[in-house]
Amino acid sequence: MTDHFAAFSFADRITGHQPGTRASGAFAIPANIRAFPQCLMAEAVGQLAAWVAMAHIGFRGRPVAALATETRFLREARPGDTLDLGVEIDSCDEEAVAYRGWADIRGERAIELADCLGPMLPLAEFDDPKAMAERFALLTGGGAPAGRFHGVDLPRATREGGTPGEWAQGTLDVPRTAPFFNDHFPRRPVFPATLMLDAQIGLALAVAGESTRWPAGASLAPVRMTHVKVRSFTAPGASLGLTARMRPSAGGEATFALTAEAEGKTVATARVVIAERKAG
Repeated sequence: MTDHFAAFSFADRITGHQPGTRASGAFAIPANIRAFPQCLMAEAVGQLAAWVAMAHIGFRGRPVAALATETRFLREARPGDTLDLGVEIDSCDEEAVAYRGWADIRGERAIELADCLGPMLPLAEFDDPKAMAERFALLTGGGAPAGRFHGVDLPRATREGGTPGEWAQGTLDVPRTAPFFNDHFPRRPVFPATLMLDAQIGLALAVAGESTRWPAGASLAPVRMTHVKVRSFTAPGASLGLTARMRPSAGGEATFALTAEAEGKTVATARVVIAERKAG
């Protein structure tokens, strides 16, 4: 079985499609995987927007990398859940797609993405346009078989410095090979930005856990991510330097400035807000 449309593809079917304007879809999270991180919910929403954009311009281009003004993390997804996905396209042409989107679980909003922009690049550089068009026809027709996704081994940063409870720096070693590269992308493998952001959030959570801002042992979680800007591609085997620094904050939340660098150049920047996860 090929990992194309399996290892890092998060739509089983597109249930509604108004060309160039909006779409709805669904993805059944397999019950036999260990976890389905919130970063993958964001990826699922972005992929639905990408399908709408690619179809709108005849599969000549695809959005790669992104700017996102705000992502709101509202609840976690668990193995066995089904994501009900939706996107609204604000504009779409050969240059870029602007959109907003969401994922619901059993009628409850799980994640929201606002004011996202995906620059378009030639699709043939990354994947086979014919294969993508055929996949879109399958998704908008009878749908694809569920259960092809087998989970993702999330790369984690090795912490290497900083001040406990204030900031941390670490190194994220991107794998040279991984199943997700078969989807992202077959002709030009690129480390998914959502996995990089997940590692950055993990570093911020580690610092937050050392802070005296919350009671000892408090359950902390990201509640929103803002000002995401991915500036360049990350190739297999790259080494990323990550930094998470707590900014002056008030109340029960803390904002962290996140950066990722490679070879002295900024790869991505973002901010994440951490707060205590309330029971229930």
